[in-house]
Amino acid sequence: MDIQSILVIMMFLTFIGLLFTGYPIPFVLAGVAALFTLIGYLSDIYLDTWTGVDFMFVGMVVNRIYKLMDNWVLVAVPMFIFMGLMLDKSGVAEKMMFSIQDLFGKVRGGLAVTVALIGIILAAATGIIGASVVLLGLLSVPTMLKQGYNKPLAVGVVCGSGTLGILIPPSIMLVIMADQLGLSVGDLFMGAVFPGLILGTMYVAYILISCYFNPKWAPLPEDRKELNFKVVLNVLKSILPTAGLIIAVLGSIFMGITTPTEASGVGALGATVLAAINKKFNFKTLKEVMHGTFNVTGYIFGIFIGATCFALVLRGLGGDELIMSALTGLPLGPYGVMAVLLGSVFILGFFLDWIEITLIMLPLLAPVVAGLDISITEHSWIWVNGNIGGTLLVDSPDLIWFCVLVAVSLQTSFLTPPVGFAIFYLRGVAPEGIELMHIYKGVVPFIILQLIGLFMIAMWPQLVVWLPAMAYQ
Repeated sequence: MDIQSILVIMMFLTFIGLLFTGYPIPFVLAGVAALFTLIGYLSDIYLDTWTGVDFMFVGMVVNRIYKLMDNWVLVAVPMFIFMGLMLDKSGVAEKMMFSIQDLFGKVRGGLAVTVALIGIILAAATGIIGASVVLLGLLSVPTMLKQGYNKPLAVGVVCGSGTLGILIPPSIMLVIMADQLGLSVGDLFMGAVFPGLILGTMYVAYILISCYFNPKWAPLPEDRKELNFKVVLNVLKSILPTAGLIIAVLGSIFMGITTPTEASGVGALGATVLAAINKKFNFKTLKEVMHGTFNVTGYIFGIFIGATCFALVLRGLGGDELIMSALTGLPLGPYGVMAVLLGSVFILGFFLDWIEITLIMLPLLAPVVAGLDISITEHSWIWVNGNIGGTLLVDSPDLIWFCVLVAVSLQTSFLTPPVGFAIFYLRGVAPEGIELMHIYKGVVPFIILQLIGLFMIAMWPQLVVWLPAMAYQ
C-alpha cells in the first residue's frame, strides 16, 4: 500500500474519530482537510513522496468556495427552508389534521391515516424532516393517545410519515444531490415522485390492515361525525391552499415554466400568503421564520464549505481512485456492489447527517455506479441509447436512479434504532407516557416497509426513470 492510500485511510479514520468529540462538523471537516494538507506537504519534503497535495490547495479551496457561493441553483435551499418554516407557522397543518380526521371518522385507524396523509403533504410542502416530525408529534400524538391508540403505532406513524420529507420533492437533499452530481433538479424531483408516493401508500395500507386485525390499537372516536357534504367541503378548504402551492411549485418546474430556484421563490411567497390568509402572519412570525431560515441555511452552508475542503484534499490524495478500485474489485457482481454501496450509506446514516453523506460520499460513489454494468435502458423502453426522438438526454438515468436509492436508504437509516434522527426529534416533543422503547417498537414496521420499497425501486428502476423520461416526449 502506497503512502497516498495510507493517508486516505488515516484521513477517514481521523474524521470519524473527531465526530465523537462533539465538535461542530463544519470545523471538523475543514480542520481534517488542513491537517492532511500539511501532512502531505511534509511527506513530500521529508519522505521524498509525491502525494500531489501542497499549499497550492489553499488557492483551489478559495476558488471552489467562491463557485459554491456563486451557485444559482443553491439559492433554492434557503427559499425552500423559508417555505417550510412559514407553512409550519401558518397553521395549515393543524387545520388539515382536524378536517381530514372528520373525513375518516368512521374508519378504524382514521386518525393515524390522517397523520400519514398530512405527512405526505408536509413532505411535499416543506422537505425538512425535523420540522415535519416535530410538527406531527406535537399535533397528533396527544390526540391519538387521548383516543386510546396503541402507543407504538401512534409514534411509529409520526416517525415514518415525517421522514418522507427527505424523498418527496421539493426535497432540499435532492437539490443538493443534483448540484453535486451535475444533474437536473427537475429530473431528480420527477424521479422521486413515484417512490415517495408508493411509500406513503404502503404506510396507509399498513395502518388500515393492522388496525382492522387489531381493533384495540385504534378505537373509533365516540364523537365521530357523519360523512356529509359539509365535512367534504371543509376537507377541500383545508387541503386546496397547500395543494395549490405544491402544484404551483412542482408543476412549474416539471412543465419547464420556471427553474427550481425561481419556483422556490414562488413557494416562499405562497407560504407567506397562506400565513396571512390564516391570520398567522405578523412581524414576530416573520422574525422567527427568518431567524430559523438563517440558522438552518448557515448550518448547511457551513458543512458545504467544510465538505468542499475535505473532498478536495481527499481527491488530491487519490481517495476516489482508492474507493473505486476497492469497490469494483469486489467479487460480487454489479448488483452486489450496489448493495454494498447502499449498505454503506445506510450505516453512515446512523452517525452522519444527510448533508455530510451527500457532499462527501455521493460524489465519490457516483463514478463507481457509472462504471458498473447496470443498464437502466433495459428496464424502460422510454430511454433509447440516451436519446428520445433524436434529442440527446443530458442526465444519466443510472445516476438519477442511484440518487433515489440513496435517498430511500438514508430515510430508512433515520428511522432505525438506536440512533435514528427521526427517533430523537420525536423523543424531544413526545408527551408524558411515551418512552423510548415505544418509539423503537413503533418504527420497526415502517423500517420493513422502507426496505420493501427500496427493493422495489432497485428491481424496477422504471419507477424512478419513467416520469423524467416522459417529460422529454
